[in-house]
Amino acid sequence: MQRYFVPAQQFSEHEVTITGDDARHIIRVMRSQEGDKLIACDGNQLDVLAEISSMDEGVVTARIVERLEQLSETTVQVTIAQSLPKGDKMETVIQKCTELGAAAFVPFLSERTVVQYDSRKEEKRIQRWSKIAKEAAEQSHRSRIPQIGQPLSWKQLLATFAQYDLICFCYEKENGSQLRDVVQPFAAGLQQKPDTAAQVLIVVGPEGGFAEQEVEAAEQHGAVPTGLGRRILRTETAAMTALACIMYETGEMGGI
Repeated sequence: MQRYFVPAQQFSEHEVTITGDDARHIIRVMRSQEGDKLIACDGNQLDVLAEISSMDEGVVTARIVERLEQLSETTVQVTIAQSLPKGDKMETVIQKCTELGAAAFVPFLSERTVVQYDSRKEEKRIQRWSKIAKEAAEQSHRSRIPQIGQPLSWKQLLATFAQYDLICFCYEKENGSQLRDVVQPFAAGLQQKPDTAAQVLIVVGPEGGFAEQEVEAAEQHGAVPTGLGRRILRTETAAMTALACIMYETGEMGGI
């Protein structure tokens, strides 16, 4: 069943009003009729099953039939800190990691980032990324849209590390820890505290990798360098792989 994210102010006690692109999608793409059902979410605490009661150009009104239980969101909140990659790779990271359950995305600039950052264009890029996250959340039947932050400098990113319970710093290092070695004991600890909303950060570098001084700074701020196996992954693949492994080990994909 088609799912739409609707601003909270467009919900009333008994109805939800859908406007803009979503309304046009319902009318023109889905070719819905009065009496058809859909799912509407406010992106926070409310998911409802609703029945279309009226349609006009750009406006769809639906009667709320029942409130739905939210089952698709994860107990572990995982944020992806991704050094800005070339081309449309960031779009791929956002789309696929949203499907896998990422809670937020933090783009950042590191020493070897090759993308030329332009603050004048950044607002449009964030709008584009937000739209991709919304569509991916709808497709994967999530109840919340991941937040996408403004790009940070490396120093600004380091300053956020204290907010997290675990920081997986994706980095190939001789004799370093592998992701499973880091996540398994963390996941075991969470089993002892089932009501804890753990905050995890995955940090992924650019195409050229991290500079040695960045690795040292990350470790000083509490990050754990973690390998992702014997193969060298592309920057956009690393984020998805690390997230999938964490979701599995913490029981979000049947790992526990």
